[in-house]
Amino acid sequence: MYLLYVDESGSAADPNQQHFVLAGVSVFERKTHWAEQRLNEIACRFSPDKPYSIELHGSPMRSGRDGCKAHALPDRINAIKDALREGVANHSNGVHLFAAVIRKSALVGEDPVLHAFEQLASRFDLFLKRRHHKYRDSQRGIMLFDKSATEQRIQTLAREFKYEGHTWGKTANFAEVPVFLDSKASRLIQLADLVAYSIFRKYESNDDGFYNEIRDCFDSEGGVVHGLYEKL
Repeated sequence: MYLLYVDESGSAADPNQQHFVLAGVSVFERKTHWAEQRLNEIACRFSPDKPYSIELHGSPMRSGRDGCKAHALPDRINAIKDALREGVANHSNGVHLFAAVIRKSALVGEDPVLHAFEQLASRFDLFLKRRHHKYRDSQRGIMLFDKSATEQRIQTLAREFKYEGHTWGKTANFAEVPVFLDSKASRLIQLADLVAYSIFRKYESNDDGFYNEIRDCFDSEGGVVHGLYEKL
């Protein structure tokens, strides 16, 4: 089974932000433990005795919120980059990124969160279909989100995509409706947060310092990038 850990960056409701990003990190089920271990080693830099008390969370780490200011800015920046390298870039054969980047002014009368979810769900489903048809690797998938106020709506949409269809057809490869977790309990959700934040910084602030670590890791085949959707 492939697990897609999903988180968002930017606020769909904040008029001061131009963009909303929903991003996912796809990991094969038997590789999640090793990805978690690599991220734990980075968290240990800030709390060797209690690494699980440290949440790798992009915006607070960069800005110094939520107690992060006790650590030097260069150390926090390096930790974000190292987490992206160790969690994604250095293991690109087993990790695939998916993201939907929405300029909110480009959508009229539509919820950016739900628009982005349709893109991620359909593209992850397409990835699973390709695994089946081209590589004879028949796997199901499941999406795991950080806790969100949109939980019920997203789960309802997932059922609708399966039984009634979305814009491009019906999803056929999901094992279950999306599951929602507390990010503090999941290093892979935290990794999804770092990925989403890196993408948000690029589009919202023209800062690609973090994005450059992952720019070549989106799901692709034959030179075509399937994993990154832009509505700009």
